[in-house]
Amino acid sequence: MLDLDPILTVLAWASLAAFAAGLGVLPRAVLGRLPRAVLGWGNALAAGLMLGVAFVLLTEGLPTGIGYGALGGALGVGVVLFTHALTGTAELDLNALDDLDPAYGYQVVLVNTLHAAWEGVAIGAAMLVSVPFGVSMAVALAIHNVPEAMVLTEILAGRGVRLTHAAALAVGANLNQVMMAVVTFAVVSAAPAALPWVVGLAVGALLQLLLSELLPESYHQAGHTSIALVALLAMGMVVAFHGATP
Repeated sequence: MLDLDPILTVLAWASLAAFAAGLGVLPRAVLGRLPRAVLGWGNALAAGLMLGVAFVLLTEGLPTGIGYGALGGALGVGVVLFTHALTGTAELDLNALDDLDPAYGYQVVLVNTLHAAWEGVAIGAAMLVSVPFGVSMAVALAIHNVPEAMVLTEILAGRGVRLTHAAALAVGANLNQVMMAVVTFAVVSAAPAALPWVVGLAVGALLQLLLSELLPESYHQAGHTSIALVALLAMGMVVAFHGATP
């Protein structure tokens, strides 16, 4: 029977990552409406952190089974494309801050929910590699959730949503992250041979999301040079943090 202690550890750290999204309302609460460039840097920070998580998960989670990991990565890309096509969010413009159509706000929340699911898979897979490694990845994704929620808050606030409600929606959009982390950990603990597939699945999905959504949106909001610098610095922070973790 599966020991509950590791499951509780995954649950606790994945929950921390999810609830950190509520902090994304603070810039709007303190500074008011944010300039478009700041939103671009927020997206770049989120993309860089996600890239760092994908890179470290790839290097740590696939010492063997590289072929299966590659197949899992291709599957991850395909599933992301399929889910976005199925939900009608494949071509959603996340820069449409002046679009007051209520449906647009719901679609943006849905996009964040889809992102969070794959982040949960990444946390669960990282916890299977080792608990300290999983904790470091959960912390990185918790930080990632803050600028991502900052952009979501700006979109929701422009539609008259209260900041307290925006914070609740940001956290709610990330709750499936907790579920997916726990389910991934439990299932792969029971079938360890699936780990390379799951690591590849998570890495492929994260790379697809940041390359097709986060980075392109950030380029539309701010200058290319600053976006590249923010993204690379954020990635470097994740790699350095992982290197400093025992």
